[in-house]
Amino acid sequence: MQHTPESSSAYTLLELLMTLIIISTLLGVALPSFNGLISSNRLSSYANQWITTLSYARSEAIKRNQQVVVRKLSANWEQGWQIFVDIDRSTTARQNVLDSTDILLRVYASLPVGFTLRGNQNFTNFIRYKPNGASSSFGSFVICDNRDGNNMPEPYTAKLMTVNAAGRVHMGLDTNRNGVPERDDGSEIYSCTVSPF
Repeated sequence: MQHTPESSSAYTLLELLMTLIIISTLLGVALPSFNGLISSNRLSSYANQWITTLSYARSEAIKRNQQVVVRKLSANWEQGWQIFVDIDRSTTARQNVLDSTDILLRVYASLPVGFTLRGNQNFTNFIRYKPNGASSSFGSFVICDNRDGNNMPEPYTAKLMTVNAAGRVHMGLDTNRNGVPERDDGSEIYSCTVSPF
């Protein structure tokens, strides 16, 4: 007598091929949206790092009852910045510049290639916080995921951070929900490499 198994636990080649086709189709659909989610999270992370920088500088100015400066390290903000207590402000040349009498608090490395961080004309080289927490001026910063190199804030690739005269920072809103943040006057930002306004 020959014994035949009631069920087989092996897969046929056709079943394996069908499984691979289904998995590759699902990955093809999900992968682009997953990449978009990763890019959006990276942009949010860098924007939060910048907001943390400004909040830290403001709180140190209040705590130390001194002028605290956030200054870019090179031609553009995305190439790194430093935070220091600006103790010697005796001459114009010594103001808002780190020298031997000042106290360096933190140094931040540059953002990854393709990300830009630009300030408006009030924050070309630095932002200074006074002992009462007020900023030296009011204005804004734009951070962009500009890896495509077109210098345009496309949907969900830019964040706007506005600093008011009291030194507080808030994120720009997207009231028309098109993915591009708007300035306080309601106009959209238009460039990743030109000052926000």
